Amino acid sequence: MTPINSPYKSKGGIGRLYNALRYSAQGLGAAFRHEAAFRQELLLVSILTPIAIWLGRSLGEILMLLGTLFFVLIIELLNSGLEALADTITLEKHPLIGRAKDLGSAAVMLSILFGAVVWLSVIASHFF
Repeated sequence: MTPINSPYKSKGGIGRLYNALRYSAQGLGAAFRHEAAFRQELLLVSILTPIAIWLGRSLGEILMLLGTLFFVLIIELLNSGLEALADTITLEKHPLIGRAKDLGSAAVMLSILFGAVVWLSVIASHFF
């Protein structure tokens, strides 16, 4: 069986890399312009990044702290994409779309809780 190829898929090469970077920049710009939660989390990342560098006792610890911050941003981007797609389908209340949005929100909450636990563990390790 021959696989069906999407006409929207790129062919590869340097043009593909250029387009991927361009689309990523557009996505980050859209998140910054349209998503208040992303802007708030980005502000938090900008505040906590120098603290992570100061707080970490090793490169691994610094990267772990920074990783939790970027993990929250990544999950927020995925959640925002899911919400935009859901709103494109319908703005009316629908139980499955509501569930999809709630699941995305839960993913963001869990990523924030995970980050908080990691940060508190590192901070606690400085005192014990």
